[in-house]
Amino acid sequence: MSVRTTCPYCGVGCGVIARPNAATGEVAIGGDPAHPANRGRLCSKGSALGQTLGLDGRLLHPRVNGQRVSTDAALDHVAGEFQRIIAEHGPEAVAFYVSGQLLTEDYYVANKLMKGFIGTANIDTNSRLCMSSAVSGHKRAFGEDVVPVCYDDLELAELIVLVGSNTAWCHPILFQRIVQARQQNPELKVVVIDPRRTATCDIADLHLPVRAGTDVWLFNGLLAYLDSHGHANREFIANHTRGADETLRVAHESAQSVPETCGIDVATLNEFYALFAGRRRVITAFSQGVNQSSAGTDKVNSIINCHLLTGRIGHAGMGPFSVTGQPNAMGGREVGGLASTLAAHMELDDATHRQVVQTFWRSPRIADRPGLKAVELFDAIHDGTVKAVWIMATNPVVSLPDADKVKAALRRCELVVVSDCFETTDTNEFAHVLLPAAGWGEKDGTVTNSERRISRQRAFQALPGDVRPDWWWVCEVARRLGYGEAFNYASPREIFAEHAALSAVSNHGARAFDIGELADLTFDEYESLDPVQWPVRERVGTARLMESGRFYHHDGKARFVATTPRLPVNATSPTHPLVLNTGRVRDQWHTMTRSGRAPQLTAHSPEPYIDMHAQDALLSAVTEGQLARVETRWGSMVARLKISGDIPRGTVFVPIHWNVAFASDARVGVLVNPVVDPISGEPEFKHTPARVTPFVVNWHGFVLSRTPVTNLDTTWWAIARGAQFMRYEIAGRDRAPDSAWARRILGAERCELDWIEYSDTTAGVFRGALLIEERIAGCVFVSTRSDLPSRTWLSGLFAKKRLGEVERASLLNGGPTSAMEDPGPMVCSCFGVGRNTLCKTIATDKLTTAQEVGRKLRAGTNCGSCLPEIRSLLKQSL
Repeated sequence: MSVRTTCPYCGVGCGVIARPNAATGEVAIGGDPAHPANRGRLCSKGSALGQTLGLDGRLLHPRVNGQRVSTDAALDHVAGEFQRIIAEHGPEAVAFYVSGQLLTEDYYVANKLMKGFIGTANIDTNSRLCMSSAVSGHKRAFGEDVVPVCYDDLELAELIVLVGSNTAWCHPILFQRIVQARQQNPELKVVVIDPRRTATCDIADLHLPVRAGTDVWLFNGLLAYLDSHGHANREFIANHTRGADETLRVAHESAQSVPETCGIDVATLNEFYALFAGRRRVITAFSQGVNQSSAGTDKVNSIINCHLLTGRIGHAGMGPFSVTGQPNAMGGREVGGLASTLAAHMELDDATHRQVVQTFWRSPRIADRPGLKAVELFDAIHDGTVKAVWIMATNPVVSLPDADKVKAALRRCELVVVSDCFETTDTNEFAHVLLPAAGWGEKDGTVTNSERRISRQRAFQALPGDVRPDWWWVCEVARRLGYGEAFNYASPREIFAEHAALSAVSNHGARAFDIGELADLTFDEYESLDPVQWPVRERVGTARLMESGRFYHHDGKARFVATTPRLPVNATSPTHPLVLNTGRVRDQWHTMTRSGRAPQLTAHSPEPYIDMHAQDALLSAVTEGQLARVETRWGSMVARLKISGDIPRGTVFVPIHWNVAFASDARVGVLVNPVVDPISGEPEFKHTPARVTPFVVNWHGFVLSRTPVTNLDTTWWAIARGAQFMRYEIAGRDRAPDSAWARRILGAERCELDWIEYSDTTAGVFRGALLIEERIAGCVFVSTRSDLPSRTWLSGLFAKKRLGEVERASLLNGGPTSAMEDPGPMVCSCFGVGRNTLCKTIATDKLTTAQEVGRKLRAGTNCGSCLPEIRSLLKQSL
């Protein structure tokens, strides 16, 4: 049996075909060739979904104050505590913090309960951290949170400008669509605007490494250039927009300072401006590098202004394109998952809209003002204003800025309820109540991707233990609060039908979001619903919006928004001279609770790292391969230093994913400046003043073990899951591990066990390995130096059923013999191809193109996110 469903990772919204095997319990995962988002392709994360589906580590039963309880007891406790706190302190004392990982149906009932029945808008989502600046920018410009383009426009464009988006790693399937479009149309040009030289620059005709935080200057300069060089579409401006004069005045004022402020020479700027001016079909795709800023909304509007000035919007191959981070960030926006909005794209500050929603819900009340946005919500928990919070499908102790303050807030909170799939997360540690939520393979409902395409997520696994869908938990609490009639849903189809019906109420084309024609889907029609883009007309989706030139302000006209540039809040200083930038790595997702379970995904970036310029490293007295500490005013973390050559001077990049389950001291959220955009409330994840200092240790080491090691006691550690083992990177300031320590942690203290070791106390080297029935069970390698032997070679030993004398000798020697292969650090996660294998094959077979490499090794032929690295190896070979 095969089930068509949707990938739970990024906002591309790829279709997935899951094929469960009842005999083995395994699930084969493949791309859905019929899904228009990915046409059968999956990235490395999507391809590895089958490795994340086991019950190991799952939260299977409710817990109250650490004790397992029945489902009814947990629900009664949650409802009783919410009732008590509301009675004593009012509805503003409670809050929900939800997630783009929720399905639309989950989101809908949570929003309905909080805003329409409890009566407060204190429900916000982790999408506030990634896409709320785009929402605010869209609403200011268009009158509604609408994305005007579709994925097909990428293939129709003459110029694609990628701004603050490492598309190759963060949205690989879209990146491959762009690559394919270039192959079919060599005239297509690509510009990448990013302070870092990322993998996305592999296809760039032009890379603009702008200084962090200067995007508004850049696009104001573009706007002034377009105006001065006769590229303004005066007819479009006159008939379809307002506010152009003031916007142009501000743009011209700041245009002269663009080269100096952005750090881009005049010739390069003019090359970019001329490319934009000379091509009508232009897509400007932007993501977190734009949104995650204290000026994020202005950055979005500065981009949109350029499209409005030239009339490049509403038609094929052109327009501003917000590339969403999470799988259902868009669905959450549709149902009012943000504290500042109502369901169905209606507005909290509009009395008519409030009346429409309240009447439709038949609710006793309706929130009449915006609630607390994510950062201020946890500030309110910290100061005691909010006394109860229900956190669903997210890990704010890792992901929010100033994350140690979030920890302190949850410690102080009277009631912390967490719905999660997994038993152990950083946030779960502070929960009074844990509710076991359905995981990806068990969830049933809908999600909406970055191009407004609604897709079905279908369950293909039974609910284990006491696990229930998120919508079910919300509805059961609502029933216990006395609102059972309004939350009497038997299935997600009924919730979807209500959501769809509300979108059409008092609409008549006033709001773009309208899926009213899907409200009467039968059960079978909902089950078989094909992906469809809203708005839906006569059961047919709409590819792109605003083709007629009509926008969603009351007068039908778009708004230019004057964007006065300003530098990020909290600039660098002598004590914190560097700018910290945060982001994702290729093969991991958010806080790794799902993706960290997949051995296929851990090999490319097995531990946290700090990437910085070589000159800054020298000035900071830190060395590549050594451990270093990043410090800001808000906190610090420790990771290994790398010097990739991709980072401009004055900046530091650290990935966001690692947490207490995977590293001893690598929560990036503790570092991040908690300042937010004044309009969107989105935090400044891309610009925090920082410094880097050495983290001195006396020794480095690693442990590979088939069974988890629970008694590590080292100064620093990081964990990754291998194919048949757990990998522990370790370092310490105390005495280096010896034979007794190694035997103890691997359970090899009995003398009769097959234990081999090598020790050189003068050189500070120790190696030990435990074999059980001639098969390696674990090994420990320790050195005073950080350049320890290859882990990928050792990984290959764990795949062997027995070790011969050659392999045993190699363990003692600390490296493979000439007869053994070391594939090297992972490059292609999809097919497990390492750097050494690639380099050897390229040299031996005299390969010159990525296509030849793909035919020989398959590397780069699936998601393609490793192709930039493969091309780099080819260039080095040539």
